[in-house]
Amino acid sequence: MTPQEHVNELIAKARVAQKTFESFSQEDVDKAVQAIGKKIYDNAKPLAELAVEETKMGNVNDKIAKNMGKPKVTWYKLKGKPSRGVIRRIPEEGLVEVAKPIGVIGAITPVTNPIMTPIHNSMIALKGANAIIVCPHPSAFKSGVETVKLMREALKEVGAPEDLIQCVGEASIEVSGLIMSSCDASIATGGPGMVKAVYSSGKPAFGVGAGNVQSIWDADADFAGAVTKTVAGRTYDNGVLCTCEQTVHCPESKADEALAKLAEAGGYVITDEAEVAKIRDFVFPGGALNKDVVGIKPYLIAKGAGIDIPEDTKFIVTKVTKFGADESLCKEKLFPVLAFAPYDTWENAVAHASTNIDNEGTGHSCVIHSNTPANVEYAAERIRVSRFSVNQMGSGSLGGTLANGLNPTGTLGCGSWGNNSISENLWWTHLVNISRIAYEIPDAPGLKLTDDELWAF
Repeated sequence: MTPQEHVNELIAKARVAQKTFESFSQEDVDKAVQAIGKKIYDNAKPLAELAVEETKMGNVNDKIAKNMGKPKVTWYKLKGKPSRGVIRRIPEEGLVEVAKPIGVIGAITPVTNPIMTPIHNSMIALKGANAIIVCPHPSAFKSGVETVKLMREALKEVGAPEDLIQCVGEASIEVSGLIMSSCDASIATGGPGMVKAVYSSGKPAFGVGAGNVQSIWDADADFAGAVTKTVAGRTYDNGVLCTCEQTVHCPESKADEALAKLAEAGGYVITDEAEVAKIRDFVFPGGALNKDVVGIKPYLIAKGAGIDIPEDTKFIVTKVTKFGADESLCKEKLFPVLAFAPYDTWENAVAHASTNIDNEGTGHSCVIHSNTPANVEYAAERIRVSRFSVNQMGSGSLGGTLANGLNPTGTLGCGSWGNNSISENLWWTHLVNISRIAYEIPDAPGLKLTDDELWAF
């Protein structure tokens, strides 16, 4: 069977299953969504072990937490939300909104999140009564296949068509390209090449931009809390997430205190420029990412750079004085190394963070530790990212949690800044078409105004 024939077969099966599913009631649609989420939740540990064994990235405990946490919060925020037929009535505007499925969704999933991304994409696709075809990264193919296998079992258990969720039979650029051009819409969560390809497929697409989360600490921040949350974010799954904190901007007056607290929290602090240069040259040789360090432990990074540190070190802190294109360590680091930059004024902290973001990560995310709303909003008005998390852990909060209002997702849209079609967290509402019924409003306020009244301020 040729790759085209293989893809044609997957698409045909998906369309039959989706047509059947389209007639399901809201309750039965939700049963299918709940079933696949709970199945992955219940199998979080073996799936995490498989992912680490196969990809050699991250660590099992954090992947267990991720495999349980994402379907849990996704189901919580999907539960009870209408997604079939009439989903909203706006009587004051005379509008009624009707949701209709897109059809068959293609999903390109990354090596860094081989379990979490497929389950989230599948839950939001099914919520809109769509079918989905998963294309795992070649280095995480077994993990993707097993995840889809479990979700198909869950569909069968609740009487839903198993072919609502399928996995490609081989992981290749050719097959992924054919899926993207044959499905009704695609989601690409991965490197810039894959995201560019999905936007060039000729079909509607949702992609992500590069991450480079800046963490700005205000002088009035709870520094103990900021350290705890930043360390948890930077070290989560050995730092492979795009939502992990990358650079801390700390008040100069608090720098020594902050570095001491980071060291107490398990960090190995490097302030000597010669040693900082060794780390820089090893993880970014020639300014480009050393892919061999993605998701590995800190002591292995230090060893590769010719520096001896304790094997139980949780993360490495490197003090930096330059920003943007002048400092590679201020880029996205998919490994547990944290850049640390002291600042003198809030305005300069925001400017430094903006310089880093504009060099890499435009449109993605920023973390702010502050108790001064005016400072938070000053930063939000100037830094070109799509989401700001305040007094929270980056890797846990930016993708949506039970404790904030961001939609849970594995695909963080970066807007036009990141060459993406959305500037928010991908959600089920992006995977449906909305028809709007417009009724006339006889007593609409605008009809009662004279032209002079209408044009007046």
